[in-house]
Amino acid sequence: MSGTSLDGLDLCYCHITKDAGEWSFEIVETKSLSYSDEMQLELKDAIYLKANELLQFHNTYGTWLGKEAKQFIKDKKLDLDYIASHGHTTHHQPKHGLTFQIGSGQHLANESGCKVICDFRTNDVALGGQGAPLVPIGDQLFFGQYDFCLNLGGISNISLEQKGRRIAYDIGLANMILNYITRKIDLDYDKGGELARSGNINQPMLDRLNGLTYYILPHPKSIGYEWFVEEVAPIVDSTDDTTENLLHTAIHHICEKVGQQVNLNSVKKSNSLFVTGGGALNHFLIEVLQEKLDNDTEIVATKKELIEFKEALVFALMGALRVAQETNVLKSVTGAKRDSSSGVVYLPN
Repeated sequence: MSGTSLDGLDLCYCHITKDAGEWSFEIVETKSLSYSDEMQLELKDAIYLKANELLQFHNTYGTWLGKEAKQFIKDKKLDLDYIASHGHTTHHQPKHGLTFQIGSGQHLANESGCKVICDFRTNDVALGGQGAPLVPIGDQLFFGQYDFCLNLGGISNISLEQKGRRIAYDIGLANMILNYITRKIDLDYDKGGELARSGNINQPMLDRLNGLTYYILPHPKSIGYEWFVEEVAPIVDSTDDTTENLLHTAIHHICEKVGQQVNLNSVKKSNSLFVTGGGALNHFLIEVLQEKLDNDTEIVATKKELIEFKEALVFALMGALRVAQETNVLKSVTGAKRDSSSGVVYLPN
């Protein structure tokens, strides 16, 4: 798994089983690889590449994924059925019928020597869906005991049951804006949110962020890095303030928007909000979020391993569902014409 926060590659080796119709998991081994400055820049700027350059990068990145997977398998002495790869999203424009995750499945398979299942989004977009978010199938099958599942990756997205069906959508910003701000001072991220904690709200910046058109659109809806570049980065770049104040303001914006959606969809007296993704490790963000939630909603803490590797785990599940020819993308989430069992299978040569 590689996400929009551009922090690195997550590898997660899982045992996934189905017993009496119920899916369960065990996370056995994990590894996180931070991107080099060069790789981070290449991924960030991939949206500007010409078609032939993008396809070349697609292939070389797939080969790189295969090398890292092969090393992980060797180091941990793993026995596996397949690799399920999300790749890295460079283009996401469902309104134009396209989404693209680099990391060629054939190159990954050839380099690793393993069967590969990837490209989980394209089929849903072809069916008229958003192709995102995809993690809600894991929320439904693995974490259905919680009222809300919130992922705070580069983007914030939420998943819940509504009238007997799973719905989900991208709320808006999360780590993408925070990391964008810290990288201006050559810092990968604000550990624990300590820089943000020491800042103050810049009200004009907060008002501009809160006024972004995306927030008033109905779901199903999703966003990608292009939206950030076009709509959000100019707000940050044109705000003359300290790093601490920019981060503090961004966190209040993130939490206001997440809090609004949770409070809007609360139908019980008490609710549980299961939070994963890198933002769950930002202590200041979680404190501010709790303040924005109605008193009857409790943020559920979980193990750091699950916080960091839940998305990779769910793509492993999506691979298992694809092999079993069971639904792994929900039309109630994406707005597609129908549920689908998505993902393309590549065999090594």
